[in-house]
Amino acid sequence: MIKFDNVSKVYPNGFKGLKNVSLEIEQGEFVAIIGLSGAGKSTLIRTINRVHDISEGTLTVDGTDVSTLKGKSLRKFRRGIGMIFQSFNLVTRTTVIKNVLTSNIPDLPFWRVLLGCYPQEHKVAALEALDKVGILDKAYVRVDQLSGGQQQRVALARTLAQHPKIMLADEPVAALDPVTAKQVMDDFKRINKEMNISVLINIHHVDLALEYADRVIGIRAGEIVYDGPSKDVTKEILDQIYCGQEIGVMEEKNELVR
Repeated sequence: MIKFDNVSKVYPNGFKGLKNVSLEIEQGEFVAIIGLSGAGKSTLIRTINRVHDISEGTLTVDGTDVSTLKGKSLRKFRRGIGMIFQSFNLVTRTTVIKNVLTSNIPDLPFWRVLLGCYPQEHKVAALEALDKVGILDKAYVRVDQLSGGQQQRVALARTLAQHPKIMLADEPVAALDPVTAKQVMDDFKRINKEMNISVLINIHHVDLALEYADRVIGIRAGEIVYDGPSKDVTKEILDQIYCGQEIGVMEEKNELVR
């Protein structure tokens, strides 16, 4: 469904974020993207929804050349791609359900947005999304009364409410404690399997990447240095991705640091 064909990204300051990247990601895959800070992980996922334009090559999603999209067609395209950020991007002084309902704003007349008057079917969809991530009971609680993990689940529910085919997550558990991070990753995995949504996660926690993802893409200095099953990742492969630097992989994970 997602195809990179010799894709490069050069920033205005001359920095090369991606270098001749070629890969394909099928519908329903759970992919973890790992590498050092500045290696190109965020650049890779943000080119998929055109947050970043590519400089060279071709990037197609479901047969559509992403670079050709403009205006209304680009907005419609982005509706099919959910984006989860580390910072949650929630309105903390209002309720959980109102935050989830904001996913429908691009499709609503201005007067409904102004008055906060959402159609009944949108409210039902929002409640269903909250149920899928296990916080339906928090629907009418203010966001600033929730824990960090609960707030990330609100952000996940907001994305689900727009019915995406693809979900991109940029360090979604970086700000969470280990127990809560696993709970959120459980949500991603369940959504991936039950709803056949493609999930691409840019993640620093290598142990979580190996535990939850079916496929791992390792990036170093803008280039793909590993692309394969998570179960086949070895210490030598991690050394190649991370240039031999300490990566903090837990010892019990496939004995990768022994």
